[in-house]
Amino acid sequence: MGDSQPKLFFSFLTLFPEIFQPVLGSSLLGKAKTKGLVDYRLIQIRDFATDKHRTVDDTPFGGGEGMILKVDVLHAAWQEAQRQPPREGKSLTVLLSPQGRLFDQEMAHELSSYAHLTLVSGHYEGVDERFIDLCVDREVSIGNYVLTGGELPALVMADTITRLIPGVVGNERSLTEESLEKGLLKYPQYTRPREFLGRSVPDVLLGGDHEAIAAWRQGEMERRTAEKRSDLWDLYSAALKRQKEVQFGK
Repeated sequence: MGDSQPKLFFSFLTLFPEIFQPVLGSSLLGKAKTKGLVDYRLIQIRDFATDKHRTVDDTPFGGGEGMILKVDVLHAAWQEAQRQPPREGKSLTVLLSPQGRLFDQEMAHELSSYAHLTLVSGHYEGVDERFIDLCVDREVSIGNYVLTGGELPALVMADTITRLIPGVVGNERSLTEESLEKGLLKYPQYTRPREFLGRSVPDVLLGGDHEAIAAWRQGEMERRTAEKRSDLWDLYSAALKRQKEVQFGK
């Protein structure tokens, strides 16, 4: 990387750093680091435990099932992540949590503009609430289901955000035509052979009429979204309605 600073620096707070290394070093994530566009730091939460047993969790006050990650250990790990920020710019601490706002493409675009993201992977039955109050800017969930920890969600976020950084994806035009970028699913795509098991490529894609192809693709995006993702279609339809109301002054 030389003397240049990455456009985005990730600090991962985790009890299982070994989960991250194969993913961060592979595919586009690995290439982005090699190019100097992003960088990553793995911080082992257990390194900041102060007793001889390196204890990171304890039973909850008031009783209850499971164990809670300790505030003092988490806070010390978080402070390490904030030392010597990689460059000037916006910094954000995210706790991966089922209580958080659902992660989506819009949020990914927002977070790709930050200089430093600290992603905290929770475990057990949760984290001490005082850590959230003191250190966490935002709680984020990747879906309405339960995982064993926050490592996989943190990697999902890192992958989604990193590929939006200019220079990471070779053909940046493809980013604007992906599913969800316009609130719609992507249109069907085909390549050779032209016919396979009685199924042919749609004629419109073979004629070279770019306006007709664009119109067909837009129609297919809308059709697919309405059929497969009614939740997205409802949002898209409502947005179109609002645009028309503004346009015609209603």
